[in-house]
Amino acid sequence: MSTPETPEEPRSADDGTPADGTPAEGAQVSEAEAELAAQRLERERIERRKAERQGPIEAGTKLSGTAAELLAAVRAVESGEKPPATVFEEARPARRPAPEPVRRAPVVPEGSPGPAAPAEGTVGEVREVLTRGGAPAALAAPAAAALGEGSAELLREDPWQLLRVPGVRPEQADGFARALLGGDTGPGDERRGRALTVWLLEQAAPAGHTALEMAALTEALGRQGVPDPEDAVRNAVAEGDVLVFQDAIGEAVGEDEEQPVRVLVGLERCALAEESLADGLARLINSAPKQDGVAEEWERAAAAAEGSAADLIRAASRHGLVLHTGGEAALAEPAALLDAAHGMGLRAWAATHSPVGRERFASRVDGPGVATVAGLLSGAEGPGRDPEGALAVDLLVVLDAPQLDVETAALLTESLPDGARLVLSGDPAVLWSVGPGRVFADLLAARACPQVASRRPDPGPLGELVSGIGVGELLQVEAPEKEVVIVPVRDAGEAVHRTVQLVADSVPRAIGVPAEETQVITPGHGGAVGTRVLNAALKERLNPGPGRFAGFDPGDRVAWSPAPGRVLPGRVVGADAEGLRLDCAGGTVVVPRDRVEQTVRHGWALTAHQAVGSRWPAAVVVLPGDAVPALSRPWIYTAFSRADRHLSVVHGVDQALQRAVAEVPAKPRTTRLPVLLAPQVPGAGE
Repeated sequence: MSTPETPEEPRSADDGTPADGTPAEGAQVSEAEAELAAQRLERERIERRKAERQGPIEAGTKLSGTAAELLAAVRAVESGEKPPATVFEEARPARRPAPEPVRRAPVVPEGSPGPAAPAEGTVGEVREVLTRGGAPAALAAPAAAALGEGSAELLREDPWQLLRVPGVRPEQADGFARALLGGDTGPGDERRGRALTVWLLEQAAPAGHTALEMAALTEALGRQGVPDPEDAVRNAVAEGDVLVFQDAIGEAVGEDEEQPVRVLVGLERCALAEESLADGLARLINSAPKQDGVAEEWERAAAAAEGSAADLIRAASRHGLVLHTGGEAALAEPAALLDAAHGMGLRAWAATHSPVGRERFASRVDGPGVATVAGLLSGAEGPGRDPEGALAVDLLVVLDAPQLDVETAALLTESLPDGARLVLSGDPAVLWSVGPGRVFADLLAARACPQVASRRPDPGPLGELVSGIGVGELLQVEAPEKEVVIVPVRDAGEAVHRTVQLVADSVPRAIGVPAEETQVITPGHGGAVGTRVLNAALKERLNPGPGRFAGFDPGDRVAWSPAPGRVLPGRVVGADAEGLRLDCAGGTVVVPRDRVEQTVRHGWALTAHQAVGSRWPAAVVVLPGDAVPALSRPWIYTAFSRADRHLSVVHGVDQALQRAVAEVPAKPRTTRLPVLLAPQVPGAGE
């Protein structure tokens, strides 16, 4: 069964990608001229900040072996003493320049046109090369899109570049290379080592890592059969495929001792995003917000609020960046802040992770606008941008903050005008983002800005149950109105049967929640009780049909993934020559025919990662016996907290549930944000 956490070897997290494991293509730039200008400005800011940043820490002279060689090589390149291509080996034969690293496209509105298709001639040339190497011809268009102009020649010279195509595995690229190159290839081929280095880092990014420690990366390369992993990393660094960093950790023991460092390797796109994010956060923390509302008005608003809502209003009045933590009930506090700021005449906006969350929060505020993060950044929602490309806001409250990855968070901070206030609000116990970084957790740990912890617990038996899980305790709660029901099962077949019975019959009859308002949540897509099996069973019971359009019929509940890490629940309303028509959050979306298989799946059953940012009147959480490796405290907390009125737990894991709550925290992620932020913010990390 696939799991939403990163395993021992970095791999993609559960991000709502299609059933075959192929990630959805990234969203593309909007065609609106204003949006293009804004995104260009943001990229220029990132590049300016990169150029202005200080050089690397002068540390590491006490290191030895591979780490010392890498640090010496990087210093030689940065100082201009040697060009990158020759720093490791003077007599190395000339190589083809490395392809430009793939950068993430800016977030754009749902339903925007997909990427421009590669030229038919290019696709044909790539198809010919793939066929000669025994690879599926269906990969021609994605390969041409991923590798760009000259992709056919690139694949002839370096067949392992096929790993840049989403969904391609190393064993598939190896077979392709053997077919093309014959006896001229082997596990130790330099091109293979470089490509695998990049591939492993690309797999680590959606699993949450912005970089990997040198030892972890070389160990993973060894498991892929690379005979000299250290040399593979050196080659990738020398060619500019990846970057190497030395980050100070701790303090030097004595005056003559070198400050200890850790050696990390990462992708340029993650490095730029994390550096830009640190700069943007430091700008907010170190600058006083504009006093659009006088101090007396802020204080009157705080005095009129209650408890921690007053604390939040006072903190936001004085600081450019504030963190707010709490559960569903705590959303009343950022709502009070937004209403108060709006009443003072400030441009106050909120941004949520999902359209479902947007609609729920909009009912809590009177006046301030509410958008999704994706819609805000794309310009499809929100206040728009000023002539300089900054968002036209004085206060921005970002809800579901744990779902921010470093790339999205960097775009947000770079988009804020000088003097604006940013409040990041969220529940720190839920699953982290599907994407590189753990922004909210890193900021909470850094203690670089004010933090307001809500004192509003979620009410009722569900609130009591979820609060206990958050602190590592699985409580037996009193549920007189059947707010929580445990349904024991013996095997996978019984789990599927009882799940369908609960959704279609028991919950509507006993609780009064119809099937269309009940969400099933299970740990993975595969396995005997994964989303694929459950969705097939639920469709047969709730909306049987022949699947006239790519397996879908009108009325089917679906989950649409317009970009990796973003999942929108919806319903099929029809299909025509243009594609599959969906109703998502009250708006119609047309998914082109050639994108349906990659981006749409049935949605009666979701994984917890797909369900983050949304809540339903009732939830059925399915825990089959083979789910034990996937269980962790954040997963259980997230799944159980998706229910507003009723939670049914289809329980087949015995004592593993209690052990996971008590003993299995979130798996660590390797990030650089705390190290990058510390020199720029006085007291950070203290």
